[in-house]
Amino acid sequence: MPLDEVLYPVNLRLSGRPCLVVGGGPVAASKVDGLLEAAAQVTVVAPQVASEITRRSGVKVLRRAYKSSDLAGMRLVITATNNPAVNAQVYQDAEDAGIWANSADDPQNCAFILPSKVRRGHLMVTCSTSGHSPALAQWMRRRFQAEIGPEYEDLLHLLSECREQFRAAGVSTENLAWQKALDSGMLEMVRTGQTDRARSLINKLVDER
Repeated sequence: MPLDEVLYPVNLRLSGRPCLVVGGGPVAASKVDGLLEAAAQVTVVAPQVASEITRRSGVKVLRRAYKSSDLAGMRLVITATNNPAVNAQVYQDAEDAGIWANSADDPQNCAFILPSKVRRGHLMVTCSTSGHSPALAQWMRRRFQAEIGPEYEDLLHLLSECREQFRAAGVSTENLAWQKALDSGMLEMVRTGQTDRARSLINKLVDER
């Protein structure tokens, strides 16, 4: 993948979908964890597989070298080996099969890049350098982790709850002044336990239409 390409950001729904991880070390384990977090059906193939992977519930482990046929039925594949030849083979096989492939720390053998992420419940903030500097992306993720506390998850829950209540009452939520409300100190209200006050502020969105 050329490093000067402009990448298209997307969040994938992988719940229940078969995904393959080629590699069995610590890096592969982190990729497995990310896929499991998204409720994917994960298969790992590698001659040697670390115990931190085999201990994961629901992971299918194949202790052998990768074969092209391992991609059959897969929706996505992540390669996490220290063997450039294996990375290249998996990527080419995936391209031939129309399957999205990522190779850890090997952007030339990637059809997509995994961003660094901070997750707070359903809120996810990501940072990507398009493969130019994973170190910078990780550094920015640490900054986001320090700045985005659990109150953001609480705020998201409140906004989602109110939005569903509006929709159930037949109120369109598309043209409400959500940004105005968010700019009115709502996060600080949630942070300091003033949830009812924040809810009242949201309800005014309907009154002020």
